[in-house]
Amino acid sequence: MRRAFIRASAALAAIGLAARASAQSGQSAVGGPGKGGRVKVVYQLSEGIDQAVRAMGNLRNHLNGAPGTKIVVVAFGYGIDFLVEGAKDARGNSFESPVGALAAEGVEFRVCRNTLTARKISESQLLMEAKVVQAGVVEIARLQAEEGYAYIKP
Repeated sequence: MRRAFIRASAALAAIGLAARASAQSGQSAVGGPGKGGRVKVVYQLSEGIDQAVRAMGNLRNHLNGAPGTKIVVVAFGYGIDFLVEGAKDARGNSFESPVGALAAEGVEFRVCRNTLTARKISESQLLMEAKVVQAGVVEIARLQAEEGYAYIKP
């Protein structure tokens, strides 16, 4: 009886180690790279223009390093500011061109409707690449839980 218990424990430990190794190698049940799927990442922007400037560099670097990555940027709170027409960084550079270039490479930009309502910003003031979702935090959670997206906050 004791020997059977030890064998069963060893088998369970081996299964656990195999699952851990699989997870560390990038394989996942939701179609990660080990399963022939496409890596998917959601970037959270919620802190304003300075964070958006950092994120633009992160997004370009991400696509340069892993061109097939599916990227969704979800903006809420002050994170939506860079997606409002006419927004500029501290150096006076507009976000329209970099956002357009990233969108042309497949990056999706999603904006929180709750934030727009609270801040009294009209959808018509957003860059054309921005798609409105009901709630930014809900969208991030949904992408992670239901679609297997990895989470990054620059």
